[in-house]
Formats: sequence, C-alpha cells, structure tokens
Amino acid sequence: MALSTALSGINAAQSDLNVIANNIANANTTGFKGSRAEFADIYAVTGLNLNSTVVGSGTYLQDVAQQFSQGDIQTTNNSLDLAINGNGFFVINNGNGATYTRAGDFMQNSNGFVTTPDGSRLQIYPSNGAGGFDQSRLTDFSWMTAQSNATATSTVTMASNLPASATVPTNPFSPSDSTSYNAPAPVTVYDSQGGSHQATIYYVKTGTNTWDANLYVDGQSAGTQPMTFNSTGQLTAPSNGVLAFNSVNLNNGSSPLQLSINVANTTQYGTAYSAGSITQNGFQAGTLSSLNIDGSGVITANYSNNQSAQIGKVAIANFANVQGLDQLGNVNWAASTQSGPAVLGTAGVGQFGNIQSGALESSNTADTTSQLVNMIQAQRNYQANAQVLSTDNTLASALFNAVSR
Repeated sequence: MALSTALSGINAAQSDLNVIANNIANANTTGFKGSRAEFADIYAVTGLNLNSTVVGSGTYLQDVAQQFSQGDIQTTNNSLDLAINGNGFFVINNGNGATYTRAGDFMQNSNGFVTTPDGSRLQIYPSNGAGGFDQSRLTDFSWMTAQSNATATSTVTMASNLPASATVPTNPFSPSDSTSYNAPAPVTVYDSQGGSHQATIYYVKTGTNTWDANLYVDGQSAGTQPMTFNSTGQLTAPSNGVLAFNSVNLNNGSSPLQLSINVANTTQYGTAYSAGSITQNGFQAGTLSSLNIDGSGVITANYSNNQSAQIGKVAIANFANVQGLDQLGNVNWAASTQSGPAVLGTAGVGQFGNIQSGALESSNTADTTSQLVNMIQAQRNYQANAQVLSTDNTLASALFNAVSR
C-alpha cells in the first residue's frame, strides 16, 4: 500500500511541477494568467467505527485553478495596445462566436479590422449617431469606415470693424474696381464635395451709418444685403445679425452653395477697417490620421481635416466565476456552464476596470521568484515520495530475504 500511496504523491508532485513549468514558460506572454495545482486526499470508505484505524491512500490532482490576479501594466505608446486595469476581458470574435482575452496587443489587418495576433476581431459598441453608443449590439472594430465626410459651408461668422469715417464710393460697385467699395473680406468656403472656393464680402458705405454687403463666390454674385449701425457703432439691422444671401451654383457637380453671414459682432467705430476674426463651419473630407482610446474605452478618430469623431466604445465582459472559464490557448477563454454567461458593459462602470491605451498587461507570472520557490517545494515533495518508495522497497527486500532463508 505504501508503494501506491507514494506513487500518488510522485504523480501529484509531477503535476505540480508541470503547472509551475507552464507558468514560468509564459512569464513573458502578454495577458497570461497563471494556474495553481490543487490536490485532495484519497480516503477509502470503511465499515462503521473503523475510520479511526484506516490510513489514507494518497493524493490526486483535484484541479488546476486559474489565477486571475492583475499583471503589471507596461507602457508601449502604441495606440492600439490596450490594457485592462481591474476586472474584465476584451471581447473578440474569430468568426465562430465571442471569446475573451486580457491580451490587448491589437493590430490592424489588411482589411482594416483591428484584431488580435491570431486574427480575432476586437468587438466594440458602435456610435448611435446621436453622440452616444448603441450598447444593444457588438460590431467589429474597423478603420475602413473611420472617415470624415466633407461638409458644405453654411455659416460664416465675421467680427469686423467698419470705419465710421469712410466715404461713400462715387463709382457704381464692381468687384473689379477697388474704388467702388470700401473693404473686402475674403474667406475660403467648401462645397458639399469638400471642394474649396473663394468667397468675398465687399463692404460698400451707402450713407451715414449704412452699408451694403455684397457677397461673391468664385466671381459669382450671391446678392446684396444692407447693414445699419446706431450712433454708438452697434449693428441694428439685420436685427438677428445674420445676412442671408442667395444660393450659388458652382457648376462642378456639388449642391448649390447657400451661405449665411453672421455679422452680429461687427461694429462701426472711428478706427480703421479691421477684418477681425473670420470663421466658417465647412470642411473638406478627411482621412484617419490617429486614434485615441480613453479610460472608458471611447474611441476617438482624428482626421486630416482637423475634425474628430467618436466612432465607438470598446466592450468589456466579466463573469460570475472567472475560474470556470474554458482555456482555449492564445491567451483566450470561452464562457462555460461553470463561469456563467458573459456580463457585458463598459470600462470604468460598476464591476469593470479601466482601459489604459498605449500599454499592455504583463503575465501575472512575470515575477518568477515565487514560481521558483514553488518549484523547489514541489521538487522536495517529489524527492520525499521517491524516498518513501525506496524505503518501502528496502523493507520488502529485507522481508523477502528473511522468508527465503
């Protein structure tokens, strides 16, 4: 009996060494979670009142328990490297359903999708188009759709000063005659396809405290609008401060350009003409230049036209019993009946940890000191059980020698 008992101890020590060896082998594996060998004793059931004299029958490997303690977070400065500080898993899809990982070393593939090194696609909540995110569904994170469309200019805002001392031009207004107007205010505007055009307002003084604003776009007239100031130089007409001009057909396939000029902050003081600030709300189409992912997982795309947009939010999953997850390899896990179904949410809310962009979570076995200590202990257990085998063999040999005499 001692032989089988010692053999069970050797097998247990060997299993412990195997688990420790796997932990050490993955000390540099991003997002790896180590395991711990757990054992139970073997005890033969006996008749009533005989348990006090029965010796156990050894031990066996009861479980290889996964340890989901936090690994160290290392900065990489790669915007697609993500680490979870706290509870939760990234949701990925390999085409056969959702799986889960702590390894955030994502990359862009040739089709524009953000994937793990083995090709599984990172899952996100898409933008709902109203400044939020649709958390009722998950979608693949793709850079190919992350483009900024062109927007036609509709409003130009000007804060100029027109000189109160200006004289009324004697020549009829003409954009080609600089003596027929008092000041030009040029601004670049954009059509519905993102093409740029030169728009100019020509200010013409028509009388005391009165002016005409003549708008031309690429040499085409968009009409004339009057402006009136009071005795303190403040604009009184139009009352809402907005000059509404006619639309201009640009003859390039884009929609007609309809401009409104906001001159509410334009003044008429005794100082010289000042163009002041001029802004407009149109822009060209833009290509993706960079991505930012904040601690809550919000993905902000920055474009070449100086625009930005929130295009999605990284989904996070957690489980009632993370040790019940099925290991799939490649630092991936799948839900099981022991783990319970995935509970989906977003980083930084409730039970879910925060996301750190430009960083990776190291293996939680990266500190090999504790693993080496465990290895020494397992080695001694192995040697002790081997010694029991040797001792039992010596005793059996002595018994056989005595009987054979």
